[in-house]
Amino acid sequence: MIYKSDCTLTKEYLEQLAEQGLEGLPDLVRVLINQAMQIERENYLHAKPYERSEDRQGHANGYKPKTVKTRVGEVTFNIPQVREGGFYPNSLEKGIRSERALLLTLAEMYVQGVSTRKVAAITERLCGTQISASQVSRAAQTLDEELESWRNRPLGEIVYLYLDARYEKVRQAGSVRDAAILMASGVKRDGKRAILGISVSLSEAEAHWRAFLEDLVKRGLHGVQLIVSDDHTGMEAARKAVFTGIPWQRCQFHLQQNAQVYVPKVGMRREVAEDIRTIFNAPDRETAEVYLKKAVEKYAILAPKLADWMEVNIPEGFTIFTFPRVYQRRLRTSNYMERLSQEVKRRTRIVRVFPNEDSCLRLVSAILMEFNEEWEYGRIYLRMETS
Repeated sequence: MIYKSDCTLTKEYLEQLAEQGLEGLPDLVRVLINQAMQIERENYLHAKPYERSEDRQGHANGYKPKTVKTRVGEVTFNIPQVREGGFYPNSLEKGIRSERALLLTLAEMYVQGVSTRKVAAITERLCGTQISASQVSRAAQTLDEELESWRNRPLGEIVYLYLDARYEKVRQAGSVRDAAILMASGVKRDGKRAILGISVSLSEAEAHWRAFLEDLVKRGLHGVQLIVSDDHTGMEAARKAVFTGIPWQRCQFHLQQNAQVYVPKVGMRREVAEDIRTIFNAPDRETAEVYLKKAVEKYAILAPKLADWMEVNIPEGFTIFTFPRVYQRRLRTSNYMERLSQEVKRRTRIVRVFPNEDSCLRLVSAILMEFNEEWEYGRIYLRMETS
């Protein structure tokens, strides 16, 4: 079915979805993705169908069917073609890599006998009833090679480096343990973001962070002017050893959250949060230090533990005051890394407990690789000054 028919039938399929519920999802997915791919081709050609335009950069050449396995079943899409070649829509491929990684994880669980009935049912529907360890291994090999190549790709100049960590449940030797997932991203000289690295390990925190950061440097990471992160366990010593002398900005958002642990009364929380925001919103470091001193004096009697904590920790969020004010909003927190972490969580909660470290690394890598591709062709995150 071609694009024009799909466009006119969108309402019909929505009505069908209302009647059929989830059983109508495959057709709706096909319609929406087909339309998205058509729009991509129009943007690529700089011309709509049959439009005469001096800006045209090629010619449409019909459609080619392609069947893809998704979590809503097999769906056959109409892939727009370009006569001159060189075009393939991102709309279709976006998300497929992480779908494959998720599917392989579920299949591994199924093969190892640790899956729930729900996981087994999903795996049977997507993979077929007969799944062997060798089939899973063969299916994983190509994807793992692709993801490993991406994780080990050369890096270049990164002006601002962001670090984050989260934890996932992983089985090891019959028990369930917490595996640390370390993630690094950064802002390049052109102002665009990039995912730089990902590592999954059950090892000691400081050793894991140090190996992770050293690997970034070995791959060519250089030019870092600022590191932005929360105060993760084991990271400080590793950061100082690998990036000696590089300024560190502790995430102001997480500092505000951390402070609440030391607030003795629930009724004081809003007031404390407002005082910390006032400190961080100061026009310069000197003013921020004045505000901090007043806050410490204010809480010295009402909440002495909070006052002591603020005096030591809040200044770790002042580093951005030495950077251009126009950059400070983007550099004061690691919030966009937090959003990445939430997206990873959204996908990994389906698995709940990974059968091994490799499986966890595969799925998280696939998710982050897709984000990296989106950023590569997306908007500029930070407009850098040119000298």
